[in-house]
Amino acid sequence: MNKTLRIVVACLLAVVALQVNAQDKKDMFNPVNTSVTSQTIAPDARAGAMGDVGVATDPDVVSQYWNPAKYPFTISRAGVALNYTPWLRQLVSDMDLAYLAGYYRIGDYSAVSGSFRYFSLGEVMMGDYPTVPGGGSSNAGNTINPYEMSLDVAYSLMLSETFSIAAAVRWIYSDLTYDYTRDTSPGSAFAADIAAYYQNYINIGARECQLGLGLNISNIGSKIKFGGYDNSEFIPTNLRLGAALMIPVDEYNRFTIAADANKLLVPTYPKQEEGETTEDYTQRVQKDYYDVSSISGIFKSFGDAPGGFKEELQEIQWSLGAEYNYHDQFTLRAGYHHESANKGNRKYFTVGGGFKMSVFSLDAGYVIATAKSNPLDQTLRFTLSFDMDGIKDLLKRR
Repeated sequence: MNKTLRIVVACLLAVVALQVNAQDKKDMFNPVNTSVTSQTIAPDARAGAMGDVGVATDPDVVSQYWNPAKYPFTISRAGVALNYTPWLRQLVSDMDLAYLAGYYRIGDYSAVSGSFRYFSLGEVMMGDYPTVPGGGSSNAGNTINPYEMSLDVAYSLMLSETFSIAAAVRWIYSDLTYDYTRDTSPGSAFAADIAAYYQNYINIGARECQLGLGLNISNIGSKIKFGGYDNSEFIPTNLRLGAALMIPVDEYNRFTIAADANKLLVPTYPKQEEGETTEDYTQRVQKDYYDVSSISGIFKSFGDAPGGFKEELQEIQWSLGAEYNYHDQFTLRAGYHHESANKGNRKYFTVGGGFKMSVFSLDAGYVIATAKSNPLDQTLRFTLSFDMDGIKDLLKRR
């Protein structure tokens, strides 16, 4: 092999090596980081049993989380729902999520709604932090009970017989204080949601089917800052789009199929480049991440992934769900949720069901993880809903 040929072969091998290295960088584990991640947990059993779909399904009491613009289309004038989820029971025994939601329709074209979310991280034993060499500790034997919560209200308005919009405002509070050696304190933030919903009927063969389309941009607001730390963190601003189709079989039976896609509108945390010094990397992170405002971060989130367009697509989570309803009384549900392995790897099937009486309904959902060592495996959700119109009718009969 002559000298020229050896140089060409060496160059080709170098190019291949660079491409392989670049591909490795594109496929590395690089999730989108946010604070108050409890805001992204699906709170109710119905959507939780359908793979976490809900932005375009027919309205229910817990539409506040998925799409408050659905409330003007509800049949009942008012409702309240209590939701409970024992969380990460594969890892801990005292972490859970409680969610209270309700709505009231004003006339025939608008509604007010609200919800309260409380996420408890259970009781945490603190380690020892010596105050003096060989001395005691500042918090020896102490326990803390970290938690996150939020409170929101929304107003929805029907602009036509098929289209409605909604806006919500939210206060978020997070108390994860754990380090008694620093001047730490809880953080809070304010956010808003913008939502839209379209519902109409289309003919498929001889069947008149109900089509739903939904959009919800949630948690548009301030960043959250915890006392004792210089930088503020992004809250989970999220874009959710979806569609649902309800297909009646006969007078008593109907099926619904639905699909959602959602993407966090938060910048991707920068990765340290090869050959970049720690000091230069720290300065770049400060400039390209922490100094970015929440609104600028929304636009930045569409094109800042280190792996380019391929990685941007990986940041989209999608869900598929199906629901069978018999006589508006008994329901069976199933679904699937997918998240890229490089962005969190939350892949799981869901199943569930429920029954409805004139006054209340009870639903349950169950997660069956497909990814190995998924802490969401065997997660249960429960929802107890009350129909205010049904309660009024029952009282009148008495």
